[in-house]
Amino acid sequence: MTFSQNYDPLDNLVLSSLVAAVPVVVLLGLLAFWHVRAPLAALAGLLVAGAIAVGVYHMPVQLAGMAAVNGAAFGLFPIGWIVLNAMFVYQLSVETGQFAVLQRQIAGLSGDRRIQALLIAFSFGAFIEGAAGFGAPVAITSALMIGLGFRPLEAAKLALIGNTAPVAFGSLGTPLTTLADVTGLDLQLLSAMVGRQLPLFSLIVPFWLVAAQVGWRGMLGVWPACLVTGLSFGVMQFSISNYHGPWLVDIVSAVVAMAALVLFLKIWKPETEEEGADDVDREPAGSLSRGAWKAWVPWVFLTVFVFAWGLPQVKSGLNGILNREIEVAWLHRAVEKVPPVVLHAELEKAVFKLNVLSATGTAAMLAGILAGFCLGLGPGRIARLYTETAWKLHVPLLTISLMLALGYVTRYSGTDTTMGLMMAGSGILFPFFSPIIGWLGVALTGSDTASNVLFGNLQQVTANQLGLSPVHMAAANSSGGVMGKMIDAQSLVVAAVATGGHADSPDAGTVLRSVFWHSIALALLMGVVVAVQACFMPWIVAQ
Repeated sequence: MTFSQNYDPLDNLVLSSLVAAVPVVVLLGLLAFWHVRAPLAALAGLLVAGAIAVGVYHMPVQLAGMAAVNGAAFGLFPIGWIVLNAMFVYQLSVETGQFAVLQRQIAGLSGDRRIQALLIAFSFGAFIEGAAGFGAPVAITSALMIGLGFRPLEAAKLALIGNTAPVAFGSLGTPLTTLADVTGLDLQLLSAMVGRQLPLFSLIVPFWLVAAQVGWRGMLGVWPACLVTGLSFGVMQFSISNYHGPWLVDIVSAVVAMAALVLFLKIWKPETEEEGADDVDREPAGSLSRGAWKAWVPWVFLTVFVFAWGLPQVKSGLNGILNREIEVAWLHRAVEKVPPVVLHAELEKAVFKLNVLSATGTAAMLAGILAGFCLGLGPGRIARLYTETAWKLHVPLLTISLMLALGYVTRYSGTDTTMGLMMAGSGILFPFFSPIIGWLGVALTGSDTASNVLFGNLQQVTANQLGLSPVHMAAANSSGGVMGKMIDAQSLVVAAVATGGHADSPDAGTVLRSVFWHSIALALLMGVVVAVQACFMPWIVAQ
């Protein structure tokens, strides 16, 4: 059985786009306005997506069902697997008391909550994004900020806003290496082009982050710190992406930004401080209590293991031991993608990759176990802690699985592409809408990588038809996509989970309402930047 995607089933692209958007509207509406619990909202969105895929797009029922199964499986592995083990490392740090020590050390650098947000939500979050991605930065930085006295909703909002500019280079450059594979475009050119779009936002986001936290007037009190953080990150982001490649951009930029801010704080202090909670102990700056280094053990192990796991040589070696691609029954090579999304009709693969040994989540798990032994925990206590973490996350993991099932149904049925084609039909305005398509892709799929897979070819084909640079438009897909990261269902669930367990902990809908307009505004601004580059700065396009 073969199903050829029809991107305009109603013979009117506007009407088809409105119908295609219904599952997303249902999901976000239930979360944001009707306060429906995330698993139920995801299930409702999935059922609506399935009904539209079958009833409007005429997708065979068994193909729609297997698309949902495939998405659910991907939601559990690798995404849920990464979230579970990242939270395991965090719980281990809390269990051993080292998380409290880490909090005191960070608080000792500055008691000002605005500075702490720059250090953790933006800089440290970018470091974790570069090493792991897939929700780990939001989970870890949210929990860290709550320990410093941030309110749960505030911590979730800041973690999501901070986790924008690094996303295109996350997980050792995975989104861009995938985009190069999908489109056949040169990886170095794509890396360089994204590195000529995002640094401006790396400069802006620290100011935006603090303004979202305390208002624009409060931000003016620490604008020099925002400038140092954003400028140092942006300069390194441009340099590494243009002269090395996409693999180490976030890691190097984050380390330089953190170091620059810490050094700057030795010669500059804000005139007035936005103090955190009074009950947070602070380690005096420049002094570490005996054994305080242990607080960094879980995070050092996490970073080293995840970084090593992502190296091509290590990944290839581990894949040689255990790497299986399981063809999804009834779905593999049963869905035909057709022009204008691709140059020639082609059957889409549908495989479930069982690469347990090389998965980032496995690296995080092993890092946590080793850190537990180093901190004096026995095997029984480590196993109990892991089991408790898994139990706490069983509902969020189910939610993530349902969210990805929804995303895969829309992807294989072609409804995602319908909305993308609607924007691609904008003609001369396409450079503005190009990053908006990427934003849409990440908002729907939860991943810049998945958005590049979904819309990378569409960007390339449309660019060629309009006489634009395919590298420029494909890069814009990834750059615009990062702004959708803060409102995708997966990130919202992770943020709600990481800040849960408190009296005023937010649900996913509350978190969505707190960041939605930030996401929209930044996406529109990216559209303006790409349009200006295309129309007035053609020399900036990498070639």
